Amino acid sequence: MPLRIAVLPGDGIGAEVTTQAVKVIATIADCFRHEIVMREYPVGGVALKTHGTPLPEETLSACQASDAVLFGAVGSPEHDDNPPPMKPEAALVQLRLGLGTFANLRPAVMHPALIDCSPLRPECIQGADILIVRELTGGLYTSDPRGIDATPRGRRGINTMAYDEAEIERIARIAFQFARQRRKKLSSVDKANMLEVSQLWREVVTRVSADYPEVEVEHLLVDNCAMQLIRRPRDFDVILTENIFGDILSEEVAAVLGSIGLLPSASIGEGVSLYEPVHGSAPDIRGKNLANPIGAIGSVALMFRHSFHLHREADHIESAIWRVLDRGYRTPDLARDGAWVSTEEMGDLICREIRRAVEERPC
Repeated sequence: MPLRIAVLPGDGIGAEVTTQAVKVIATIADCFRHEIVMREYPVGGVALKTHGTPLPEETLSACQASDAVLFGAVGSPEHDDNPPPMKPEAALVQLRLGLGTFANLRPAVMHPALIDCSPLRPECIQGADILIVRELTGGLYTSDPRGIDATPRGRRGINTMAYDEAEIERIARIAFQFARQRRKKLSSVDKANMLEVSQLWREVVTRVSADYPEVEVEHLLVDNCAMQLIRRPRDFDVILTENIFGDILSEEVAAVLGSIGLLPSASIGEGVSLYEPVHGSAPDIRGKNLANPIGAIGSVALMFRHSFHLHREADHIESAIWRVLDRGYRTPDLARDGAWVSTEEMGDLICREIRRAVEERPC
């Protein structure tokens, strides 16, 4: 049976980086004789223009019927004044809920070739290898009540952070399973000194930890964690946290590594998994062939590993990325000496490196 991938380029640079990711998928399919069928669907601001909604039913149904979803980015300044359900970003929340992808995996690895891209001293960042496991379908982004109400003193905005025990336990078990496969250390991040929801979070994580005695557990307040990620990023292994904390901390980790364009992500859960770069739509550089496609291409590697269980192919993609970086090629976000390659050139370099490596030494 062919592998079916729904491709959702979205807005801004989403289409540009997704084009490079699709080229990598086609290269892998050709090198390893896989039959892969990719179809493109509208989402975000593009879908608002063509369908009047950020997530058309056709798009959601196609994603649910696929083996995996490749997502670009959503967000466009022309829709900034739309009500929340009609903003391009609403599509991503709706898609995650529609697919049941409650766990977001964000690996962040400091490659030696990029040490000089980090704002931190080399001795602080060298060897950093972090996996952020972020709860994706609860918390402030999805819980009720929410909205803007009229009061005698003017309008009041309301958002609710809510988690039940089952939601916390299922994401905690995902994080512990990954920690057990890695360096066996888990940092659970909350705000238990101020928030009741975080007190429940800490209580449930502590209870679940009893089933994983080989994993060392620490509990960190989110503000302290943000500081420690700057002071000692190499000490972290798996970071487990809720939705909005994970969103913010992963952006910090991207800055520590040198560019948000580097980070891939996988959203997994109860059904079809979703793969996307961590960065947004970056409308200021849209159409200029400047975006870094490595996050999108790295997301394809995660797709082959987690959805298709094709670990050899995933290894080839990741190895090709690192070898291209080792040879000194950089997109503008990483360039330090004025020399850089375009989005398309970086994609082509990685594809050529995959072909060369498969021909010379199949994994």
